Amino acid sequence: MNRLRHLSALKTALGRAPVVAILGPRQVGKTTLARELARGRKGPLKHFDLEDPENLRQLTDATLALRDLRGLVILDEIQRRPELFPYLRVLADRRPAPARFLVLGSASPEMLRQSSESLAGRIHHHELTPLRLDETGITRADRLWLRGGFPLAFLARSDAASAAWRREFILTYLERDVPQLGTRVPAETLHRFWIMLAHYHGQVWNASEFARSFGMGDMTVRRYLDLLTSLFLVRQLPPWHENLGKRLVKSPKVYIKDSGLLHSLLGIEDRDALLRHPKLGASWEGFALGEVETRLGVRRGESYFYGTYGGAELDLLVVRGQRRLGFEFKRSVEPELTKSMRIALADLKLERLDVIHAGEQTYPMAERVRAVALSRLLQDLKPL
Repeated sequence: MNRLRHLSALKTALGRAPVVAILGPRQVGKTTLARELARGRKGPLKHFDLEDPENLRQLTDATLALRDLRGLVILDEIQRRPELFPYLRVLADRRPAPARFLVLGSASPEMLRQSSESLAGRIHHHELTPLRLDETGITRADRLWLRGGFPLAFLARSDAASAAWRREFILTYLERDVPQLGTRVPAETLHRFWIMLAHYHGQVWNASEFARSFGMGDMTVRRYLDLLTSLFLVRQLPPWHENLGKRLVKSPKVYIKDSGLLHSLLGIEDRDALLRHPKLGASWEGFALGEVETRLGVRRGESYFYGTYGGAELDLLVVRGQRRLGFEFKRSVEPELTKSMRIALADLKLERLDVIHAGEQTYPMAERVRAVALSRLLQDLKPL
C-alpha cells in the first residue's frame, strides 16, 4: 500500500531526533513500514525483534549489544523491554551520533512514561494510523469504511474474511496483547466494555451513566476508557473551552478509532447490515472525521468539538494559531444549513465551515459555508 505520507514524516524525524518511535496497535503495519524505510537508507542496518528469543538474548547486556552499532538500529516490539529506554538515552547523547534508533511498539502507559522520562527532548513519537483514503484511493472509500484500515482486514479476499480477521484480532488483543502490556483487566470484562463503548460511538462521554449501565464505579469505567485510548483503539475528542457566555459541554466525545473494529464490535459484517444499523450515521461521522484530520495534517491538540447546553454544536473544530475551521458530518446527499451551524459559525468566528456529505458534488451553501463531498475530499480540501 502507498504509505508515502508516513515514510516522509519518519525520514524527516530521523534527521532531527536520535530516537524515533512508531507507535500504534498491533497489525497496523509498523514492521512493514520500518522495513520499507530501511530499504531507502544507505549504511548499516540492524533489526532486533524483541519477540524473538534469540534477539532477546543478544540484548541481555543492552549497552554492550548496542553501543558499537552504526547506521539505523530498529528495535521492534519495544514494549517488551521498556527498561531499554535509559540505555537509549545514553546512546542518543553521543556526539557525533554514530546511529539512529527506530523503536516500534504497541502503546502502553508504561512504555510512554519510560520514553517520556528517559528520552525527553531526544525522541519523536509518530503514530501509525490504519490506512486512510490517500493510501487506498478514493474509489475504495466504501470498502475502507466497512472493513476499516488495518491492512489485513482491508485487503482480505471478501467481506466475510475481513470480518473473521477482525473478530480474531479483537479476541487476541484482549487475551494476549493487553496482558503482555502489563494491564490486569479480565479479557471478558474489557470485551464487554469495548462493545458497550461501540454503542456510545460519537456521543459525549458520561461516566456516571456509563458506569450505571456497565454496573461498575465511575473511576473504573474511566480507567478502562483511558486504557483503550492509550492503546490507540479508542479516541477521545476534547471539547472546546472558551468564555463565550454560554454553558459549554465539558466532557469528551468518544469514538472507536477504526471503523472496521467498530463494525465488528456492533456485529456488522457486510454493507447491507451497515446501511440498516442505527449507528450508521455515527459510524460515517467517525470515519469522515478521521479522513478530514488526516487530509488537513492536524497535529495533537488542534482538534475539538463544540457543544453548548443550549443545543448548539459542531462536530469538529480545528484550531491552528489564529485559524479556526469548522466541520459537520452528514450522511446525506443534500445537506441543509441548520441554525446550529449558523450559531457555531458566529460563536467561534470560523474562517469557514465545511459540511462533509455522502453526495457527489462540492458547492457553496452560504457565506463561508460549503458542502464538500467525501468522494472529492482529496481534491477540495487543502492541507493546513
